[in-house]
Amino acid sequence: MIATEPKASIKGGEFLIKETEAANVFIPEEFTEEQQMIAATCREFLEREIWPRLNEIDSAKSPELISSLMDKAGELGLLGTGVPEEYGGFGMNFNTSMLVAEATGAGHSFSVALSAHTGIGTLPIVYYGNEEQKSKYLPLLASGEWKAAYCLTEPDSGSDANSGKTKAVLSEDGKHYVLTGQKMWITNGGFADLFIVFAKIADANGQLDKNLSAFIVEKSYEGITMNEPEHKMGIKGSDTRQVFFTDCKVPVENLLSERGNGFKIAVNILNIGRIKLGAATIGGSKEVINHAIRYANERKQFKTPISEFGAIKHKLAEMAIKVYASETASYRAGQNIDDLIEDFKEQGMDDASAKLKALEQFAIECAVMKVHGSEVLDYVTDEGVQVYGGMGYSADAPMDRSYRDARINRIFEGTNEINRMLIVDMLLKRAMKGELDLMGPAMAVAKEIMSIPDFNTEEEEGLFVAEKNVLRNLKKAALMVAGAAVQKFMTNLSNEQEILMNVADMAIEIYVAESVLLRVEKLIGIKGEAAVSLQKQMALVYLHEAVEKVNSAGRAAITSFAEGDELRGMLMGLKRFTKIEPMNLKNPRRQIADAMIAENKYIF
Repeated sequence: MIATEPKASIKGGEFLIKETEAANVFIPEEFTEEQQMIAATCREFLEREIWPRLNEIDSAKSPELISSLMDKAGELGLLGTGVPEEYGGFGMNFNTSMLVAEATGAGHSFSVALSAHTGIGTLPIVYYGNEEQKSKYLPLLASGEWKAAYCLTEPDSGSDANSGKTKAVLSEDGKHYVLTGQKMWITNGGFADLFIVFAKIADANGQLDKNLSAFIVEKSYEGITMNEPEHKMGIKGSDTRQVFFTDCKVPVENLLSERGNGFKIAVNILNIGRIKLGAATIGGSKEVINHAIRYANERKQFKTPISEFGAIKHKLAEMAIKVYASETASYRAGQNIDDLIEDFKEQGMDDASAKLKALEQFAIECAVMKVHGSEVLDYVTDEGVQVYGGMGYSADAPMDRSYRDARINRIFEGTNEINRMLIVDMLLKRAMKGELDLMGPAMAVAKEIMSIPDFNTEEEEGLFVAEKNVLRNLKKAALMVAGAAVQKFMTNLSNEQEILMNVADMAIEIYVAESVLLRVEKLIGIKGEAAVSLQKQMALVYLHEAVEKVNSAGRAAITSFAEGDELRGMLMGLKRFTKIEPMNLKNPRRQIADAMIAENKYIF
């Protein structure tokens, strides 16, 4: 049922039905010296320009400070990482741009401004702009001379983005689209020179198109006004505003891509934003862990540093394990995207089309990493506050800002609830199109549940044999639940949001647990088991915790729709597929924590 595939044939979503060899998985330890130098430049910029001014950034009364910091980032080339070289950028591959997102992810409000500009503000033109649009705008955006913002959300149009009411009417002379409408939660709105605006074009009878179109709108165009900055729970230094377009005349040549293609643009750009947000949360999480370790070493109670206490060690280790796992899965997905881009280019696709096609193929993994990364960051900051104790609640300690700033990430780029439902929806749609064989393996699992377990299987040889068998069974558990839910509800499954989110949770944990196990297997092959003993412990602890989460999510789903014999049979199947040999998890956690405590920082 579960076959091993070579790297080049890996497709999005196949992790549920296929195995990947460790040799075919990219791990962070494989970043080149040049890539590591780029990341170091980003971190040095934060240390020099951002961290000493965090209070000033958060309390700024105008967007001039954040804009000036963006200028400095532009001088270092940090705004042109995803822009092709022929337009003034660096043309970095996707995984390198992910590394930049991680390295700048601990910049709080500045990171939000940076990612909005380099991602959703610039990439629509990179991927969808024509030659004239690219030549005109990308050099300005790559250098930082111009800043960008992305205008999609409206007061009545959030997760349901295609329901937006902003309209565009072609002028009588046919030279302009006249935009009228209101956008909200616009990051960089107060200092942006260019807006990517989504609106529906009206026909001659005033009837609006079904789908959005996208426009490149310059700040200099008449009819653009905005409110004062929003007062927010966190990311207070990020300039967020409502932007109004009142009879704003946009040249027809500034229509981005084709009429009615705006929703597709928005979806594909959000895919990029999601996985890069996941990468950025890794950087933020690591910095919180650093603060927590340093404080735990400094703070004494009962004449002992609190880092010596088991309860604190447990927290520090769990924080590190989750971050290590999230990092692993993020770069696995990023490299899969890069590999597929190269495959498509070898088949004759142009660069932009190859990137879009690859990102669309791995949209499931993009959503997985957005959810996992943002929830790991929330966990880490919450535990960081707890390690600090009373000081954690003080605005004078670093946890206050980290805690508040982290919260937006579960809402950004589509709420985590929407992303969970998208994960399952995309899996099922690909199955229905014949692009992903989910139902075949799901039916095989259903038959297996009714059969007597085979206890005479041959013993395999190699590393992580038992753990890989656990992962195979976890995949069976997810397929069993998903397959039964599809058969039960058919086309009405989209209305069963709780079940969709349960299945998504199973898929997320399987993907991340498999990723971290493969990373450690590859590391052992490179460095030897003794050199990565702590990383091995991290992988094993994460796998044990993933088994518990898959079991819990599976049980919640099954009891939501199954009854009688079906219920009992599926629960028995779930129990069979979520077994793992017990191990002492306390000792590995203590070893992981002790190693970081000794170094006074996150060391993995």
